[in-house]
Amino acid sequence: LEEAAFQLQQIFRIDISIALNILGIESMRAGHCRAAFTCFRLAADRGYSKAQFNVGLCYEHGRGTERDLEKAGFYYCQAASSHHPMAQYRYARYLLQHGPGSLWDRHHKAVALLEQAAEAGITEAQAYLGVFYMRGLQPQEKRGLKYLLQAANSGDAQSRYHVGVCHEQGLGVQQNLAEALRHYRQSAAAGNRQAQDRLQA
Repeated sequence: LEEAAFQLQQIFRIDISIALNILGIESMRAGHCRAAFTCFRLAADRGYSKAQFNVGLCYEHGRGTERDLEKAGFYYCQAASSHHPMAQYRYARYLLQHGPGSLWDRHHKAVALLEQAAEAGITEAQAYLGVFYMRGLQPQEKRGLKYLLQAANSGDAQSRYHVGVCHEQGLGVQQNLAEALRHYRQSAAAGNRQAQDRLQA
């Protein structure tokens, strides 16, 4: 009986958090940023990862509250620890740019989070990792190309342009100008200015 009561409490707690988060989203869409932030905070404090992510966004962009990157990082971290893919990406970016601790520890943790987010299908994480592995102190071109292709196949025109560069210069793949041209054309058709300029050149 105690177990059943506990389960009911958990369900009720989750349902309230979902409702608060939805109310927050609707309030934000209506332009009521302070009310949205309050709803997100209430749901986040109940441990709901989607709301924790939304609180992080509010703090990062100063919507409904003062801009505070440290608090944004805190809430992204909470959501990321519950395997929220977009929070993993945002927290990784926070660690690389603002996070506490040694550069090596932050770097190692950030890359692990980016890879988890990329594997979960977050295009931004795939694109970031692609460039990161191409331009790192010890470039891993094949690994970088893998992530750039994932992002390009998810519709990211900038990553499609970078895939073209890889084929043109033979980075992580055998040089192939025809293949480079194909990727540049696809990227340019999607509105990428660099690809358009490259085609003219």
